[in-house]
Amino acid sequence: MAKIVVVGSINADLVARVSRNPKPGETLIGRDLVTLPGGKGANQAVAAALLSESAQDVALIGAVGSDEFAISATAHLAEIGLDLTGVRAVPGPTGIALISVGDDGENAIVVIPGANLAVTAAEIAKQVDRIATATVVVVQCEISPDAIATVARATSGRLLLNLAPVIALDPEVIRLANPLVVNEHEAIGALECLSGVQPQVTSYVDLARRLLDAGVPSVVMTLGSAGAMVGDSHAIGPIPAPKVKAVDTTGAGDAFVGALACRLADGDTLIDATRYAVRVGAYAVTGEGAQPSYPTRDDELPEEP
Repeated sequence: MAKIVVVGSINADLVARVSRNPKPGETLIGRDLVTLPGGKGANQAVAAALLSESAQDVALIGAVGSDEFAISATAHLAEIGLDLTGVRAVPGPTGIALISVGDDGENAIVVIPGANLAVTAAEIAKQVDRIATATVVVVQCEISPDAIATVARATSGRLLLNLAPVIALDPEVIRLANPLVVNEHEAIGALECLSGVQPQVTSYVDLARRLLDAGVPSVVMTLGSAGAMVGDSHAIGPIPAPKVKAVDTTGAGDAFVGALACRLADGDTLIDATRYAVRVGAYAVTGEGAQPSYPTRDDELPEEP
């Protein structure tokens, strides 16, 4: 059985390169358009598989459609040897992400779920045995809240919940996350889900502490080029990121999550796993696209600052 099970979205990414991302109501001329494999679930599974001793240690559960984009979305997954026995083909369109990437590496993304809507609680229930036997289970929020709740409650190992994008989840589901992985904006959304009110926070440390006080066992907050903030019942502290030249930030957060899951499955502490994940995320922004920019076990990562 797979050590890491990732449940989530599988997309084809349509990526346009532009000098800068357009303002609301503005039209810009792009330089080129490429189709790449993507989706937060697929991205995180690929990142974990490339860094694992064997790609078969990682299983992906999700769905693609019956259109031509299904091939674009899954060809790389099959090529690297991921366990895809939990991926279904359903009638209709594959999930699509429309992405524009500026010369500064920043992106703007619109996601059309397509077949990812077929990843339902009923379908997840068919995969309970696989989920229950995994060392680490990873889930994000491009599938339905009911499906996420079913994944969380079926997990007997360690649940890594990436609350991205922020959706309304049962607070008890969020409290099962160990760790909850969020950026600073998602962290505020998570705290709002847990407390029912719009939080007023003064710092990243304050935000992490309030999530822990709300019952989350551990928190990893990604902070882009600043690195990450890690918190659990013992301590809260920053993990700085290496300084690199960003080419494309698309999927860098997913590379981070996959690396974190890989090291947690191998028995690392949360702090050590986060130190490694920060370096993997920094590596990912130096290449174009999401999955094509991810390192393997043999690639040299940026050094810790």
